[in-house]
Amino acid sequence: MKANAVMRAGAVATAAVLAVSTVGAVPAAAAATPRAELQTALDDLRDLGMVGAQGEISAGRRDFVARSGVADRRTARPMPVDGRFRIGSNTKTFVAVVVLQLVGEGRLSLDDTVGHLLPGVVSGNGNDGRRITVRQLLQHTSGLFNYTNDLAALGSAEDYLAHRYDHYEPEDLVAMAMKHEPLFAPGTRWEYSNTNYILAGMIVERVTGRSWATEVRSRITRPLGLHDTSYPGDRATLPRPYARSYQQFAPGAELVDVTEFNPSAAGAAGGLVSTTADLTRFWRALQRGELLRPAQAAQMHRTVLAEGMQDIAPGIRYGLGIFHVPNACGGYWGHPGDVPGTSTFNGVTDAGDRAVVLYRTTGLADAAKSAAVDERILRVVDGVLCLRR
Repeated sequence: MKANAVMRAGAVATAAVLAVSTVGAVPAAAAATPRAELQTALDDLRDLGMVGAQGEISAGRRDFVARSGVADRRTARPMPVDGRFRIGSNTKTFVAVVVLQLVGEGRLSLDDTVGHLLPGVVSGNGNDGRRITVRQLLQHTSGLFNYTNDLAALGSAEDYLAHRYDHYEPEDLVAMAMKHEPLFAPGTRWEYSNTNYILAGMIVERVTGRSWATEVRSRITRPLGLHDTSYPGDRATLPRPYARSYQQFAPGAELVDVTEFNPSAAGAAGGLVSTTADLTRFWRALQRGELLRPAQAAQMHRTVLAEGMQDIAPGIRYGLGIFHVPNACGGYWGHPGDVPGTSTFNGVTDAGDRAVVLYRTTGLADAAKSAAVDERILRVVDGVLCLRR
């Protein structure tokens, strides 16, 4: 969930990680053991300027955890191996699962319109919720403007310090988007917009009478035993243990501690907090069919071309709250996530037999350095998911 030249909107920022995918090439890391490859990659990220990085591989009944760097620049304490962090747009996959569960229960249809479910919410400046379906929200084909491009806290270090504790209702975030004309007619193109998932969260509440976060808890985190995954609401701090997060707002500028941030600015588009252990469990459960009925799982994995990314990563596609990334082994599923100072990237195989989750606690404004970080992350994810021992 990012904006401006420093922090690009939502998972598009981390989806740029996909830009350097080694599609069609056998990863050099395929000869390494999972644990060794993970540790080497995290050490490389530290050397590339990440204050801290941590990752986990879950394969069969084995889990490999590694860390590098420090959790706090002031104290130099080590990165926690079970640290809580903001997962950004990984949240979208959780919300999509809830919506699809409601579809499977007959309480909602993917062809229902936003105008029917949320009368009058999407209107003005050419926006018309009566023409936008639930499916188009989940698949980013609605054409709605991305509200995070206008979010006050994301523009500069001064903006962050002035607005990091601001509270937003979902309606406030949608209203930001409604100040802009739609980018295209619904269903005619693909473009990532956090506004879509704020609306999806509002629809969950309208249909169930309970918040999207409550439904995520009762339908996903409790059944799977994801005890460290939660939505903090207005709480700007993280539960312990955690690493501090740092953002560079301009090339050559100093890193700013951005650990504290009100998650209501992200909401159903990116507000969850989790751990690498919980996320690997979630992704494997999703792919193994533990969360969705077959018909709804098929809908989730029915993808469209992620336009705007093809020149840099041919073949990337988007389903309902999930990316498909082609690689030398046929491809994997996942969803990146960004909030100020923290980025996470993950991948899971088709069968859910292997998953990898990494996060780092530093956002860089220098394009070349960021590209090097992204390239290294792609190599380890490709290497781990292509490894078959």
